[in-house]
Amino acid sequence: MNENKINWFPGHMAKTRREIKEKLDLIDVVYEVVDARIPFSSKIKDIDDLIKDKPKVIIMSKKDLCDENRTSKWIKYYEEKGYKVLMFDLMKDNINKLYTATDEVLEGLNEKRLEKGLKERKYRALVMGIPNVGKSTLINKLTGKRAAGVGNKPGVTKTISWIRINDKLELLDTPGILWPKIDDKGVGYKLASFSAIKDEILPKDEVACFILEYMFENYKSNLEDRYGITNIDDYSDVYDIIGRKRGCLLRGNEVDYDKVSNLIVKDLQEGYLGKVTFDE
Repeated sequence: MNENKINWFPGHMAKTRREIKEKLDLIDVVYEVVDARIPFSSKIKDIDDLIKDKPKVIIMSKKDLCDENRTSKWIKYYEEKGYKVLMFDLMKDNINKLYTATDEVLEGLNEKRLEKGLKERKYRALVMGIPNVGKSTLINKLTGKRAAGVGNKPGVTKTISWIRINDKLELLDTPGILWPKIDDKGVGYKLASFSAIKDEILPKDEVACFILEYMFENYKSNLEDRYGITNIDDYSDVYDIIGRKRGCLLRGNEVDYDKVSNLIVKDLQEGYLGKVTFDE
């Protein structure tokens, strides 16, 4: 593997891309779901090549887990590029502002149909995003029931499928996709940190070390709060401290580094390390 690149592009992602292109003429608007904790790294890098000039709404999920001060700067950045951006805690927030935003970006669509002698019809929205950013949670929120599978691992949604929401909206749900090559290994570590790529792609201990280093440099107090550590001088010392405090030990009182790695990654993903945003 190239030291600075991650080459991983499963066959189902290539198939999904092909199917999206085939169905693009049926689509009115694209909902791109992005993780608010990695608002740059979790954005599909070549999405505009896929969806061409279709109107788009960026939906930043997991608002409750992000550092809103940092993430708000990314919202401003995308809005300055002309995107409509909404941020949600999809488990709790009312979703109605998404309907309003859809009306705004598709203003005049049905009026044009009427002018051509065609009937009004439902809006057709394509839901896209990398794995595990909350697409299925969004769909469940819109349908008001558990229509889509939800899990903590990437790859829950396996096929592309239409879902009727109400008399105004239909969704085309898609499996999570990535771009063919992750050129920046730092982006790869961020994706792995928030379970957007499978565990076997990058070693868990490397991902945990990346998390610790980033937290040490940007959210040191969060580490201290979670693990009861004070006066941290070097993030590499934290591994041993966590292992001993949490009883992640082998025979002979040696630290079980695999258990500590799993603990650190899980704590980040489940929000126990506080509100964080890993894109600056």
